[in-house]
This record gives sequence, C-alpha cells and structure tokens, in this order.
Amino acid sequence: MQSFLALHPFAKHPWVGRVWLGLVYRMVWLFFRLRCHVRIEGSEHIPTQGGVVLVSNHISAFDTILLPYSVLATQGLQIVWAPAKAELFSTRLIGCVLTSFGVFPVRRGQHDRHAMRRMMAHMRTEKMMLFPEGTRSPDGRLQAGKRTVGKLIYAARPVVIPVAILGTERILPHVRSLLQGRVPVTIRYGQPLTLQHYYTLPDTKETAVAIVQEVMGAIASLLYNAPQSGVRSPVAHLHPRSWGKGRR
Repeated sequence: MQSFLALHPFAKHPWVGRVWLGLVYRMVWLFFRLRCHVRIEGSEHIPTQGGVVLVSNHISAFDTILLPYSVLATQGLQIVWAPAKAELFSTRLIGCVLTSFGVFPVRRGQHDRHAMRRMMAHMRTEKMMLFPEGTRSPDGRLQAGKRTVGKLIYAARPVVIPVAILGTERILPHVRSLLQGRVPVTIRYGQPLTLQHYYTLPDTKETAVAIVQEVMGAIASLLYNAPQSGVRSPVAHLHPRSWGKGRR
C-alpha cells in the first residue's frame, strides 16, 4: 500500500512542524482559557502508540479543534489526522494551513478511493479522528452513522475510541458577547471498543452497518452517561504539557 505518512508538509523538517504546532496549540489554549471551561475526561483510554481512530459526535465546527487539542493537552505535540470535505481546500492558503494540521481532502458524494486508502493507512499506524455522522447534527441529537465508517474500521482494524463532545454548539454565541461568562465544554473519551468478533464475519454491507451501529451506541452511552458495554443503538481545563512529553 502507498505510504501517505510522508505527505505532511513538515515531514522533511519536523522541528518546523513542532514549532508551528506549539504556536497554534498555545493560541487555541488561550482562546479556550478565555472563552471556555474545558473538561477532558477519560483521556487515559487513548493509546499513546499504534493505530487509533477517535470517533465522535459532531455538533459544532469547534469539535474539529477541541478533539485534537485535547489529545495534545494530555499526550504532547503530535498530529491527529482528519479527513475534511474537499471544498475547504479550494483556496490555496486555507488548504496549506489545513494540511499543516494533518487535515486532508475527501471528495464527498464520490467513491474517493485515494482518500479511503489514505484513511486506512493512518488508522493502521497513527491517530485519526472521524465523525461517523458525516456532517454536523442539525439539532444537536446524535444521528445515524455512515456505513463507510464501519467499512474503514473493518479494513484497517485500529483501536477504536468512542468520544462524546458536549457544549461546543454554545461557543460561538458566547464569543459574540464579551459580557457572557465562559462556556462549559466537555470532551469525554470511552474505553476501546471490542470489535474483534466482527472481523471474523464476511466483508459485507451488513457487517459494516453492525460495526458503525456499535460505534454510535458507544458514543450515545457517553453522551447520556449510560453504561458503555453492551450498547448497540445506532443511535478541568488543562495547562499545556511540556512539548514532546506524553502521558501514559
């Protein structure tokens, strides 16, 4: 399989990437510090090495910032890869900035084989975040997951960590009013899902649907504080750590 890990713009000069990520992280930390009260729960469930996919509900554009921020806050500087709609890369400058964060384009509504191969490559060796609903929820409620997510997990077989994000939909209204206090925001990580029994099944649509339903059920249990195990329904702010030092 083609290696996509060298496609990051700082692959040849990692120190430049570390400086850039450190600068952006501090800016994000400052924003959250001033406008939000961020609570990160369950980060000890995230493996520090190997292929990991972080699957989360999606209620705000701030989710795409909060999720990697929480990983960097608890494990040190690193790239959390993320697919995004290709339309965001139409402007060269924005595309370069997104790429520097580990974001890569996916052509929605098409069978983007290149993007699929790249996602599987990252899921097998590094950390990647996915929003199985495919887009932001229009009403804040958890939507059904896309079958493609189940297919990707079946093919790549990474460690799957369910994630629940709460409160980010209230950030923007609070930002517009300087008189309002900080927004309480929570990101909650669950235990790795046990999906091995699905990998013994044939590679079919039914298997992919069953996997994504289990994923969505785990996310739902985190959102509503229900016991995580057995659920198959589809549906303290941290200071920056020393760069490069992870927490086990």
